[in-house]
Amino acid sequence: MPKRSITSVAFAATFVLLTISVIAGTITMVILYNIQKDLLKPTQRPNVTPATEQPPPVMRLPKNLIPERYEVFIWPEFYTRIIEVVNETTPNQTLHFTGNSTVNLYCAQKTDTIYLHSKNLKVYHPVVKDRDSNGYFAVSDMIFHTDESDFLEIQLKSALKAGANYSLFLTFEGETSEYSEGLFVSNYYEDLDGDEKFIAATDLEPTFARKVFPCFDEPEMKAVFDVTIIHRRDTIALGNMEQLDSSAIDGDWKYTHFKPTPRMSTYLFSFTVSEFTSIESAHERVDIHLYARPEATDAKYTQYAANITGKILKFYEDLLEIDYHLKKLDQIAMPNLRYQGMENWGLVTYKEGAILYEEGVSSLLHKKEITILIAHELAHQWFGNLVTMEWWNQLWLNEGFATYMSYFAVDHIESSLKTKDVYIMNDLHLAFEVDALALSHPLSATLEDIQTTDEIEVMFDVITYNKGAIVLRMLADLVSERVFNEGVKMYLKAFEYQNTNQNDLWEYIKKADNGNTDVANMMDTWTNQAGYPVVTINTLNGEVYQKRFLFNSSAESNLWWMVHVKYITKTKSDTNPVLLNPNSNTETKEEFICKDDDWILANVNCTGYYRVNYNLENWALLQTQLETNPHRIPLMNRGQLIDDAFNLARAKLVDVNLALNLTRFLRDEHEYLPWESAVRNLNYFIHMFDRSEVYGPMQVYFRDQVKGLYTFFRNYTDNSEVPNDSSLQENQIIAIRLACSNGLPECMEMATKMYADWMKSNGTINKIHPNLRSVIYCQAVALGGREEWEFAWEIYQNSDKTSEKDQLLEALSCTKKVWLIKRYLEYTLNPEKVRLMDVASAIIYVAQNVEGQALTWNFVREHWDYISQGDISMVIEAVTNRFSTQFELGELKRFARDYVFGADLYVVYQAIEETKVNIQWVAENKDIVLEWFERETAC
Repeated sequence: MPKRSITSVAFAATFVLLTISVIAGTITMVILYNIQKDLLKPTQRPNVTPATEQPPPVMRLPKNLIPERYEVFIWPEFYTRIIEVVNETTPNQTLHFTGNSTVNLYCAQKTDTIYLHSKNLKVYHPVVKDRDSNGYFAVSDMIFHTDESDFLEIQLKSALKAGANYSLFLTFEGETSEYSEGLFVSNYYEDLDGDEKFIAATDLEPTFARKVFPCFDEPEMKAVFDVTIIHRRDTIALGNMEQLDSSAIDGDWKYTHFKPTPRMSTYLFSFTVSEFTSIESAHERVDIHLYARPEATDAKYTQYAANITGKILKFYEDLLEIDYHLKKLDQIAMPNLRYQGMENWGLVTYKEGAILYEEGVSSLLHKKEITILIAHELAHQWFGNLVTMEWWNQLWLNEGFATYMSYFAVDHIESSLKTKDVYIMNDLHLAFEVDALALSHPLSATLEDIQTTDEIEVMFDVITYNKGAIVLRMLADLVSERVFNEGVKMYLKAFEYQNTNQNDLWEYIKKADNGNTDVANMMDTWTNQAGYPVVTINTLNGEVYQKRFLFNSSAESNLWWMVHVKYITKTKSDTNPVLLNPNSNTETKEEFICKDDDWILANVNCTGYYRVNYNLENWALLQTQLETNPHRIPLMNRGQLIDDAFNLARAKLVDVNLALNLTRFLRDEHEYLPWESAVRNLNYFIHMFDRSEVYGPMQVYFRDQVKGLYTFFRNYTDNSEVPNDSSLQENQIIAIRLACSNGLPECMEMATKMYADWMKSNGTINKIHPNLRSVIYCQAVALGGREEWEFAWEIYQNSDKTSEKDQLLEALSCTKKVWLIKRYLEYTLNPEKVRLMDVASAIIYVAQNVEGQALTWNFVREHWDYISQGDISMVIEAVTNRFSTQFELGELKRFARDYVFGADLYVVYQAIEETKVNIQWVAENKDIVLEWFERETAC
């Protein structure tokens, strides 16, 4: 029987409501529900009727009632540890929670019905009070809508009057989730042989506050939250705000009451209950703590994140000229979380593996990932928390801004990492890939298209985050970074604690530019419609035109964009941008006419969100420039030329030979961005052809091209060292992965030896540099057999180091032995072997292995109910990215029909579209590609 059976009888029996009276800022008493019920004289509990009739005409809450303030009491009854007591039955874990809430309402329009949200909760005892007269309203019925609205409808016997103030009191109970959604419980272990422990936490974005307490769960319905948490005495409760008071209730329980929050949206409401410990971050004004498992804190795994948090917060305060509005900022490393991080105001949550840095185990490159993640979540304290989008259809105003601002924070805090250009190009290419599909969506979708939770969750994608950031960068380049930053500061100050739409942003950027730029006219073409253009320039006659870029070359589009073309030529680097007329099919620009051997390069430093195509003569001149003096072309454009050429070939706008020819210069290239672009695009060729005869000569070519790069880094690699430059560290990993996977003997020998030396020490002495462990582990397991795989599995099972487990999770997927892949997939079904939160990652890694792709596709369908509890959208993308046959297309369509629903269906439809493009592209290009690789490797 749960331990709560020995709690004081009065407390356990009567926690239907706890109300804490605040006198002079101090909580003076806890009043039990039965006592307060007598004082309030509420109406009898009404009938509760499930709604089976047609849903309301819209999924949105009416605006007749405006929430102003919540008083919320929540009692999560879980145990942080299950302790075996002598001569007693071991208590079972409980997922039950109870609570009550009072929300103060302003009535903007007369109504006899209160609509709010509630999902998976039992809700009782509604009390509606007139705060102006202290009278009460009789409740006639309480209806739970079972459609996608999640409405809780409270019908009154008389109407609330416009202009008056009311309150709604409700008691509720529910079950905590085990899947990182709403109020959830997550488990962890003190150490390898330690006790199992538990932590309770919330994760409410976008629409899961309604799973914790009945509320007006829309971002525009901002309110103040006054929160009290009942929790076990040996635990600590954290909330959005600093603690106001905390006291014991009895021998087992205590309460913690937090200071009221500023006005904020429900999705930012947050609390945790745990036995975690913390370290401080330095800041002149804000009290910053980073919480984690005590073992992680003691081992100083949180030290790096703590060191940079205060610096990042100060950077944003200085840049935006607005102080962080709270007095405290807690961060917590969670054993389990749906996403890498969540920006709850004052209590930021992170997935543990994304925030901990283990000296001597974690890759140096992991510091970049930690820094960019913290910078993203802290940017949200202004973009999203202080100023929030009106509705989820313009989520990019939160996420695009947080992504964009993080470029500058990381560049300022860790300038030695040299990450800014790398992250910009990564975001650009991710956005380009998805936005080239007909099923892409605009940054600002229509309100009608984004209503339900499933539709809202579709918006949390590459378009919102990555395209949003790139479009903001384009705007900043157009008006100047100084003007853009000034407009953003004005925008934030004007809308503190309020909600906005994109037109508000355009207005303040225009004001900062003194009205010189019609920002709305220019930017609406980039935010209100899906996709992006390819700009085609003919340097022989100066003709230029734009059209929407789509992988499906037969698709028609009449969309146009306001495009500013920045360009250089072989002889001129200082030119004025050219504005393309969005209403013209073809224009002639004298500036684009080249003579003799002059060339044009458009979209300098990739400041515009568009691709560029040229006449064949200009392409040939650019190729020659790359092969003779590549540094005349800016580094970002060396990578972008490759990316444009391969994707134009994929869309059948240029010949595939042209794209492949552009890779020849890489033989002498050592910079990361061109190599990253080439490898990423050539991966498409690998996925299309690694099950065919094309793959043999393709590997020979890759091996020849990468040999120079591998040799460039060989002295570092053979001595298990890395360069100081961060981008060179990234390129060293590319060199090893490409060289070993394509059979370069010296690379295979190096990986096999280093891994064997580690095995000889029984895992106790690992001389492989942390940066290189993931790639060397993978290559050694791929080249080895059962012994190498089982060694990796044993280390994975016995390690308590998060970074090491992440490295091995990937390495285990690299084996070429089908039976070992099958074993690994089966292990993912056992949470004692592979945590549920890691299952999606393991399956994605296996799907990237050609030997594992078909196995994974079958495995996902066979065990869909279990696997779909994780990040299924990325799993679907990974297991289908090789699909290029009619048979696979048919299976994918059946999968969409029989397995998938909700937001994940959108990802499957995208996969269907990509598969159709792949089928056509392979049919038309397979022979051409085979001939090119055979010709290049003939000597």
